[in-house]
Amino acid sequence: MIIIDAPSTNFDPRRENKKIKYLILHYTGMSTAFESLQLLQGGDPAHQVSAHYLIDEEGGVVRIVDEAMRAWHAGKSCWERGEDVNSSSIGIEIQNPGHEPFPDVQIKTVVDICRDILERHKILPYHVLAHSDIAPLRKSDPGEKFPWASLAQQEIGLWPDVTESDELDAEEVWQNSEEIKSLLTRYGYDLYCDLKTLVTAFQRHFEPEIFNTPEKIGIANLKTVSRMQALIRQKLALRPKILYRRV
Repeated sequence: MIIIDAPSTNFDPRRENKKIKYLILHYTGMSTAFESLQLLQGGDPAHQVSAHYLIDEEGGVVRIVDEAMRAWHAGKSCWERGEDVNSSSIGIEIQNPGHEPFPDVQIKTVVDICRDILERHKILPYHVLAHSDIAPLRKSDPGEKFPWASLAQQEIGLWPDVTESDELDAEEVWQNSEEIKSLLTRYGYDLYCDLKTLVTAFQRHFEPEIFNTPEKIGIANLKTVSRMQALIRQKLALRPKILYRRV
């Protein structure tokens, strides 16, 4: 993979010696990769943003911030009750004006670079996240058009593998708003967001087909809750076991 360096001025050291734990995927929301690169390099003092990598529509890769440094891609965000996601993550911006399909050649590069990052930093599947997951009140990227299910088939991220048991569990709680919010926060979503915002973010990532029926967006149905149950079960199964030694 050929990577071109185009350094940004928008970065600083990772705080509190935090290790890289998350991989956050974004879309740029801009018309062209050139405009996106200018912004991410620090071309607009009013918008101090950056990312570690930018992937253009043709699959070209630009490195903007060294992985050892803290890029400014997540903004005000939260996951698993941790608020400084920038210090513990790598951010990839994918050129897309917003809510548009992603070209196959671009997604191939996304897969290649994600695999490399995940392997080098030992990032767990459930820690591959959307910007909209960690900042649901502000962000919707990389959007409902992003092929999360396809990436999960290639071992990038997690996708719900719903069982009959998950469906039965969902039937017991799908009309209980407190239980639904508990499921979402157990998976990692921000405890302090309202339920509809969290459900919308979850659906954007894990139930994108619901965006074809706008009146159903943000409302947890049986399928939504079944997928929540599945993801929590899968996350628990993948979580590293902590071994305690008697002293």
